[in-house]
Amino acid sequence: MLYYKLVEMADDMHQEDFTHIDIEEFFDSDETKEKFSTELVVLSQDEAAILAKLIHFLKDDAPDTLLGIMDRFADLERLVANITHFPSLLERQIILGETRTQHTLIEGLLTHRDGDKMLHLPAKATLGKGFLVTKYHTFISMYRIAVNSGMDSKDIQEVYQAASTILFTIMAEDVYLDLIDDQTIPVDIRREIAFSLIVLWEHRYDQNVSDVAPVLRTVWEARRNLAPAFGTMVGTSELLLISIQMDESWTAFLREKLSEKDVSQAMEEFLFGLSYEQIQTLRKILRERGIAAIGRDEISTFLEQEIKIDVASDLRDFYMQYTVRRDNARVRKRLKIPGPCHTLEDHYMRFILERNKEKQQDVSE
Repeated sequence: MLYYKLVEMADDMHQEDFTHIDIEEFFDSDETKEKFSTELVVLSQDEAAILAKLIHFLKDDAPDTLLGIMDRFADLERLVANITHFPSLLERQIILGETRTQHTLIEGLLTHRDGDKMLHLPAKATLGKGFLVTKYHTFISMYRIAVNSGMDSKDIQEVYQAASTILFTIMAEDVYLDLIDDQTIPVDIRREIAFSLIVLWEHRYDQNVSDVAPVLRTVWEARRNLAPAFGTMVGTSELLLISIQMDESWTAFLREKLSEKDVSQAMEEFLFGLSYEQIQTLRKILRERGIAAIGRDEISTFLEQEIKIDVASDLRDFYMQYTVRRDNARVRKRLKIPGPCHTLEDHYMRFILERNKEKQQDVSE
């Protein structure tokens, strides 16, 4: 069993150099599920396997580094133990004489509210997000250690992909909240999205993220390697280059949804790293001056403001740029002004959710 392998690796290290940790508590095991009122665990089985490889690689040559990693996971385990003291969001509760169930929580989420909804969210949801952020930092640290230690490239990529999946899970919460608030989506689908969000809060895992993360990760990598032609600002060639590297679900999304105005505008924002307003201003300037195209490094000069066009490899840049587009979209939606009211990630996640629902209906018929 993986548990015994990890413990054996830990015990190989000198006792005074290593604080023993019951790593079994990190796993998605039956014993863990019985101990806690929730299935929230520090590590999935796949993540545990990744950690085992890193332990095996570091245990002889970098015991101090390994000790730091294990201390961090001990911190995560204690955080999870505290979160599990909060009642399950999937069970019936009576709080101050008020009965709450997953169904009342869903209906509460479907209630439209302008502004930040943080104070309307369950405490367990807020604490769980902090856990995921801490876990993301832990896996990014593991990734850097793996790179600097000369670990096998395949193993390094596994750590990176695990970190990116954690990041996309963090992002999925924002996407779900936006989709729940979208009155153009049928209420039965929004109700299902609300339930998916509650499950994400409860377990800090989401099957939809497992489906979407590899695609968005590939889109991000392709976006990083592109040099958009800031001329017509249409982005056709850039979109083609991205699509060549994608799977069937992405090409189906483009084929079925790109003709929609909000989707195409959201795609342009993603491709060019500019807001809709900046794109419109730049188009006007180029048209008035009769300029066919400009270089990436000329954008700031033409717009007369500092514009960060380049895309770093740091996954945090992906999330930061997403949040900028997300916040801009929310403002346009609230003020009813031109431009995309949803991000590309919103549109793609909605497409996947609706597609999955159609598949479920086909199976049941």
